[in-house]
Amino acid sequence: MITTDYSVGSPCWLDLGVRDSAAAKSFYGGVFGWTFQPFGSGEEEFGLFKSDGRSVAALGPLDEGARSAWMIYFSTPDLDAASKSIRQAGGTVRVEPFDVNDQGRMAQFTDPQGAQFAAWQAGKTSGLEVVDEPNSLMWVELYTTDSARAKEFYKGLYGWEFTDMPMPGDQGGTYTILGPSGAPQERMHGGLMEVPSEALALAGGQPFWHPVFHTTDCDATIAKVNELGGNVVMGPEDAEGVGRMAVCLDPFGADFVVLTPSM
Repeated sequence: MITTDYSVGSPCWLDLGVRDSAAAKSFYGGVFGWTFQPFGSGEEEFGLFKSDGRSVAALGPLDEGARSAWMIYFSTPDLDAASKSIRQAGGTVRVEPFDVNDQGRMAQFTDPQGAQFAAWQAGKTSGLEVVDEPNSLMWVELYTTDSARAKEFYKGLYGWEFTDMPMPGDQGGTYTILGPSGAPQERMHGGLMEVPSEALALAGGQPFWHPVFHTTDCDATIAKVNELGGNVVMGPEDAEGVGRMAVCLDPFGADFVVLTPSM
């Protein structure tokens, strides 16, 4: 599970890029009960989503020509060293490391297969204030066209360890659980799945990361998604030993998963 004791390579932040921030505030406020706190003291369009007063995500501007999507950030102790390693491994530095006041440093990358992700080097802020609770981030997933190369890249970057397991139910295929080096099973924080490029139409055939949000009632949550202009593209379905889940799109096309865990 994800915790706020952020170790190297742990998911520690996520933000959503949109062109209609008012609609995003309304949608996620209705689905998860999040409130919005603008950056600074004014009425800025961009800021923090909060649950019970604690940060769970951020809302930011969308780059020109980019699709709306959730960006996953991984905790990284040295962004300059990480940028060098990523280039050497065949990845791309899309946004060079820069300071976010005294809160920390950030950068954005693309892995060798084309999946975009970001990294955060902690300053005063180490990451999100709440995870693995209802209405917050509990897991991250990578859909990729080459699981072997993805494992090699992220292990070299973060030292992640991987455990392969059969996909639940009758789906077939392999699901890879990933987590920090040397950590116990309960600290695993995400999954990786190899899929054909045609299954990645949402991102133009490119691999992508997406978040999984904890919900206490999957069916009630997806009813809200539909009611507020989103779509449910898979599920809800029960996965033995995992819980009840559904893959959703918000009104802007950003994908995310909701999960009511079985334990």
